[in-house]
Amino acid sequence: MSVLSVRLSESLHKMAKDVAEEDNVSLNQFIATAVAEKVAALTTESYLKSRALRGSRAAFDQALAKVPALKTEEFDRLD
Repeated sequence: MSVLSVRLSESLHKMAKDVAEEDNVSLNQFIATAVAEKVAALTTESYLKSRALRGSRAAFDQALAKVPALKTEEFDRLD
């Protein structure tokens, strides 16, 4: 685990501390989670693009052909 010193304005520090307390987590855990969420949000597009490049329309069609043709349930219809 790494140690990181971060400078926050007094107001942001207080807001983060208050929110962490409301969520019953430490300020450290709150900040670690916030950073993880931001990193995930920023890396999702490149991850999905890389996965899409590995995909194959033929393999998709082959897998879809194995799905039985059943009548759609009423609750799952768009019309």
